[in-house]
Amino acid sequence: MYAVIESGGKQYRVAEGDEIRVEKLAVEAGKNVEFDRVLMVAGEDGVKVGKPTVDGVTVSGTVTGHGRGKKIIVYKHKKNYHKKQGHRQDYTAVRIDQISA
Repeated sequence: MYAVIESGGKQYRVAEGDEIRVEKLAVEAGKNVEFDRVLMVAGEDGVKVGKPTVDGVTVSGTVTGHGRGKKIIVYKHKKNYHKKQGHRQDYTAVRIDQISA
C-alpha cells in the first residue's frame, strides 16, 4: 500500500517504512507527525483519488531529525555586475509508520 501526500507545497509518494525529507516542520525529533493532506491511496482494494484530498485517510510518521540540504550556488551575471550566493534548504526527516485508510 502506498499514498501520495502533500507537505510544504510538494508531493511525496510514501509507503510504510519509508524515510522522506520534507520541508522543515516545527516538530521535535522523536515526536509523531500526521499528514492529513492525502491526495491518493493505492492498495489491494484499488486506487482512491481525492478531489482534492481523500476523506478519512491519514498518514502518520515519526520525526527522526532535522538538517540542512546540500549547498547550491546561485550566480547572477550581467555586464559589469556579478553576484555569487549560496543557499542550503532546511528539512525534516520523517519515517512513515502507518497509512490508515
